[in-house]
Amino acid sequence: MSRLKYVSLGVLVLQTTSLVLTMRYSRTLLGEGPRYLASSAVVSAELLKILTCLLLVFYDHSFSVRALNRVLNEEILNKPMETLKLAIPSGIYTLQNNLLYVALSNLDAATYQVTYQLKILTTALFSVSMLGKRLGLYQWLSLLILMTGIALVQWPTESLGGPSSKPLSAGSQLVGVIAVLIACFSSGFAGVYFEKILKETKQSVWVRNIQLGLFGLVFGLIGVFVYDGERVRESGVFQGYNSLTWTVVALQALGGLVIAAVIKYADNILKGFATSLSIILSTLISYFWLKDFDPTSVFFLGAMLVIAATFLYGYEGKRPAINHSKV
Repeated sequence: MSRLKYVSLGVLVLQTTSLVLTMRYSRTLLGEGPRYLASSAVVSAELLKILTCLLLVFYDHSFSVRALNRVLNEEILNKPMETLKLAIPSGIYTLQNNLLYVALSNLDAATYQVTYQLKILTTALFSVSMLGKRLGLYQWLSLLILMTGIALVQWPTESLGGPSSKPLSAGSQLVGVIAVLIACFSSGFAGVYFEKILKETKQSVWVRNIQLGLFGLVFGLIGVFVYDGERVRESGVFQGYNSLTWTVVALQALGGLVIAAVIKYADNILKGFATSLSIILSTLISYFWLKDFDPTSVFFLGAMLVIAATFLYGYEGKRPAINHSKV
């Protein structure tokens, strides 16, 4: 069990860091040829997630086609009202996934990673209001530190007399920050809503993810044809796709499954350690490899406060863990 705990956390660090950096690189710094459609990538990720969850259900039932068919009929087709409950979080997650592409098209990976930790605050507030959870003193203190740290990370560098860190891509930091903030609120609400549904029923988490994925596929396809319909008609759904695009799709699709393993095998403090390590790695790679990030002392102070808040939030970690993301 101990080995599985650290393996799952190691995979989470690798998946989180890789997704942010490859998405950032593919959206801004890879300049040859047409850029792929973010809405199309979201749909591809949902489809891959459905196929992966089907395979996991198949595995759980000893690779029996009859058992798989029975589970899908009993848990999805024969319980339409239970399935429809997943439409709300699925629609929000689809919006959130599209917003992350917008955010990383306008923010460097390090700033995005730190700012996105605001989802800890939104998840905590929705947990208190929707699930009746009670937070301890350390947790409320950590949320205050978290907000302070994120405010410092977003502090305008020009006002400090320091050099302005201009990304290599032509993006708007305001657009990126707004996208992250909306994604944080959507993540908090949908995560708590999904947690509530999981606690009310005894369905397999993989079956729930199939239901989420099916709605996500529908909502995603609507998004493709509403926002990118003309481009799709001109050049197809998979325009601009290459090996890096498929890597981003795979990392996004499998992210929720990795988080499921972390929730099962790890605790809040170790999960906070994984988050902190991911932020540090993203910062280093953005600066030394992508070269789209020029850190200031204020950024480092803010990032350290966010990392400290992440650990402090999990300090009273014997409480039931809050589900921060879709699994």
